[in-house]
Amino acid sequence: MTTFLELLISGVSLGSVYALIALGFVIIYKSTEVVNFAHASLLLAGGYIAVRAQESLGFWGGLLAGVAGAALLGTLLETLVIRRYRGADPAPLAIVTIGVDIVLLTELGRRIGPDIFTFEDPWGNALLTAGSVTVPQTRVAAFLAAALLIAVFLAAFRWTPWGLSMRAAAENRETAALMGIRLGRVSASAWAVAGALAAVAALFLSVFPTSGLDRDTGQVALAAFPAAIIGGLDSTTGALAGGLIVGLTEALTTGYADELAFLGSGFGELAPYVVMVLVLLARPSGLFGMREPSRV
Repeated sequence: MTTFLELLISGVSLGSVYALIALGFVIIYKSTEVVNFAHASLLLAGGYIAVRAQESLGFWGGLLAGVAGAALLGTLLETLVIRRYRGADPAPLAIVTIGVDIVLLTELGRRIGPDIFTFEDPWGNALLTAGSVTVPQTRVAAFLAAALLIAVFLAAFRWTPWGLSMRAAAENRETAALMGIRLGRVSASAWAVAGALAAVAALFLSVFPTSGLDRDTGQVALAAFPAAIIGGLDSTTGALAGGLIVGLTEALTTGYADELAFLGSGFGELAPYVVMVLVLLARPSGLFGMREPSRV
């Protein structure tokens, strides 16, 4: 029972970080109808800037620099690449983001090399103990930070002019433009927010109990992609639910790997994709995705 509770807490914490990444996929898709496969490079860039900037700015200053750097990179990608193809078929644009991701990851990988960078975070390797259950403090901090950021985002999405513009653009881009909403500004802000959330996620994916940030850290964004699909690529609520589902699935299947040995080694990494396929078989638009109306 103790093991199950520890895995449950770890899964919820990991799932909240995945939800931050999945939220980035969702808000970019809602604002531009583009599936952003360059999200992995935004995550790695934010983490790399943060870990290098902390040498002169300290941990919190480095984190702010990483968030700002990833937000700026996201804005530049939207302005210099995505905006050039406004009105084009979203499918080729998704392929363009794959090319951008390869270029950026190659350059970041060259800069990082074989090194593993560690954050000088205030939690270190400290543990929290409640009865027989022991969890790293970083897991609790990740959950609280993700919950706060998600709450702030949802509040802004619901009650601010920016959120109203975002929802209007997601509902009908042509009508929103006719009503005076500047789609370019909405799109750029969505990419900036997605980059900022990815940078925070990079931090919590690189602290204890992991070894640190390396050139493969960005690939974790691909693990969050099933979270966005499971919840529904056009649903912010779905991103949260999908993140928790993927986090719990990965934690439990990895934690009980011995009991699931008949499924093969490494099944924990595959399990979220299995869940994604099962969900799509039942609901092709995801758990909370909007179904496209069809005339019969």
